[in-house]
Amino acid sequence: MTRDKARSRVIFALDVDNFDSAKRWVSLLKGHVGMFKVGKQLFTAYGPDVVRMIEGFGAEVFLDLKYHDIPNTVASASIEAARLKVKLFNLHALGGYEMMSRTVERLHREFPGKDRPAILAVTILTSSTTETLRDVGIASPVPEIVVKLAVLARKAGIDGVVASPLEVPLIREACGSDFLIVTPGVRPAFASQDDQKRIMTPAEAVKAGSDFLVIGRPISAAPDPQAAAEAIIEEIASAER
Repeated sequence: MTRDKARSRVIFALDVDNFDSAKRWVSLLKGHVGMFKVGKQLFTAYGPDVVRMIEGFGAEVFLDLKYHDIPNTVASASIEAARLKVKLFNLHALGGYEMMSRTVERLHREFPGKDRPAILAVTILTSSTTETLRDVGIASPVPEIVVKLAVLARKAGIDGVVASPLEVPLIREACGSDFLIVTPGVRPAFASQDDQKRIMTPAEAVKAGSDFLVIGRPISAAPDPQAAAEAIIEEIASAER
């Protein structure tokens, strides 16, 4: 794999609490990563302006708001995400088939052809374990639930899922090679695990079949973030040589 292709797979988690900090990170890392993830904290504080700022640098955005509401509300929110011209956005697969299928239907109607973001369904958060699920009344093991949700999402017309790299081979087997898989919980050997429970290294995740890797603190906490990003890119590129 070329370094440019490897770079396109890296999504930097822009998990900061103010606009100026976000802008500094985008300025520093544009050209070193393929996309920037905007989550709930940053979007709640600054809204569409932070997305437009990133796009102003010529970079792409993964809008990570994990929509989960009644079908019409999620579909309407998704239209607004598409109008922001983000590359990816997500919703919760636990919202069910109708919520997901109606969102897909609305987006295809409002944005015919390929002029729309890719829609991802969140399966089970990488901070969750079998015990976490049991506490909320889900008795099945994590991998079983992840695959069930991924299959449901594909049936609803969703483009892919967000899932732990540990479940990637199971998702690939159940949903095929053209189904996008975005994986948080990726930690290079030089980084700590933090609060992620189900993790892999970048090379392992790519070999398992991940399309995009969400990486935050291993880059942001490094003494030289650009060098850390390039080291991760080299690891990814080397995984498929």
